[in-house]
Amino acid sequence: MSARPLPRIAIATGDPAGIGPEISLKAALDASVREICRPLLVGDPDVIRRHAQAAGLAAPIRVVAQPDEDAATDGAIAVLAVPFADGDRLAFGVNDAICGRAALAAAARAIAAARAGTIDAVVAAPHNQASIAAAGIAFDGYPGFVARETGLDPHDVFLMLVFGDTRIVHCTLHLGVADALRLVTRERVGRAIAAADAALRRIGIARPRLAVGGVNPHAGEGGLFGREEIDVIAPAVAAAQAAGLAVTGPFGCDTMFARKDVDAFIVMLHDQGHIVAKLLAPNQSAAFAIGSPVLFSSVAHGSAFDIAGKGIADPAAMIEAIAGLAGIGRDGA
Repeated sequence: MSARPLPRIAIATGDPAGIGPEISLKAALDASVREICRPLLVGDPDVIRRHAQAAGLAAPIRVVAQPDEDAATDGAIAVLAVPFADGDRLAFGVNDAICGRAALAAAARAIAAARAGTIDAVVAAPHNQASIAAAGIAFDGYPGFVARETGLDPHDVFLMLVFGDTRIVHCTLHLGVADALRLVTRERVGRAIAAADAALRRIGIARPRLAVGGVNPHAGEGGLFGREEIDVIAPAVAAAQAAGLAVTGPFGCDTMFARKDVDAFIVMLHDQGHIVAKLLAPNQSAAFAIGSPVLFSSVAHGSAFDIAGKGIADPAAMIEAIAGLAGIGRDGA
């Protein structure tokens, strides 16, 4: 019986002017990564070579015609080319509309390959919000982008931050607090719970244990500080329990994260999860977009223009993101 091939993971190289191509290449060259997957860089080969030279990385690059085509076995890194327009204008650490377009073009190409079944999962290097905005592209983060690229409602793909054994799913993300509160409905909380359960099953947790946080201090303290927990969140939890999911809550977010009997926490607002992740795992969290048919992750840090092209960017978060997906095959087992 032949051994199952390692999963093919596409790494979209992110903003060309930031550290994305550098950490993508460093991750693809990492021995621990190459033991668990077959990495495929998706981006402009010349941009990748320029970052390799700046970082002093001796990395043979082999451009492939198809996403599932392997590079030679001489240690070469396979690159699926997404040409970068006006590459001669590239300056490290500078906002530019062409870089915003390039980052999303690489991610879109990788997602298309995943939808076609020629790769198993996608990891995206950091984009730069200002460069994307300069390109005139509406963008509210990778979960919404993945949703649009896969034909889903942007609000039905959720962000899950992962560091170590901690996973935090966000019911809402990049919105003003008033707008986010309007999205915290029974239906949406229920979809976030279901997406978390399904995502954890795809990464091998047979019966995920989920804890749901409240939106108010102390989860509303029985209605003293608001009724969202009573009227919205608790009914969504009860419905999920009735459907057979192992979920509890709502809990106050100031104490919930101390629980050890939980595979994933679900929070209502961006900062309830991001503050925890960035305090406990600065620059080391992976960001998963869950709820879509594509297995997609990115890093939870930015494009770091201040160190772009200096060769000192740390690929730890990128390696963490890849490792979180590497056990997944096309059958989702």
